[in-house]
Amino acid sequence: MQDNPRKMRQKLQSSSIYQLLSCILLCLNVQSVMHIFDDLDRRLIAALREDGRAPISNLATILSVSRATVQARLDRLIDTGAVLGFTIRAREDHDDNAISAVMLIEVNGRSTTTVIRQLRGLTALHSLHTTNGKWDLVAQLRAENLHDFDRVLREVRNIEGITNSETSILLSSV
Repeated sequence: MQDNPRKMRQKLQSSSIYQLLSCILLCLNVQSVMHIFDDLDRRLIAALREDGRAPISNLATILSVSRATVQARLDRLIDTGAVLGFTIRAREDHDDNAISAVMLIEVNGRSTTTVIRQLRGLTALHSLHTTNGKWDLVAQLRAENLHDFDRVLREVRNIEGITNSETSILLSSV
């Protein structure tokens, strides 16, 4: 008869190879590699994304488990690095004059690392992603008004290594 997944995980975690590998990874500070998400972990993370300040008792009610279970799971998610922290979600459209945009950036040759380093220094940069296809980077930019936005565009386009860009202003969130 086959073991269920929980029993198999318990057997694995009690094995000396698993314990040795865990020690090695802990010494190398590679803790999150060992975390295996199950349905309860995913539901807990989803609930925390909705309200990162929810009390343990509320999370236990939402997930239909005990407070001790929620606390143990949350501790494990934090200890393994699966949960990096807690934050707020702010409305992006709270300022009618604020400008948000997505910029597609083409980088010349092997200068991507240098360009990324320079882009990260811009206060208007909200997020930056590498991508495939014609464009090398996708940047989300924010500025207080059109004047500041124009200045940010010039700053980005003057970075050495950027050969082309295309920017789309975000009009509304739906």
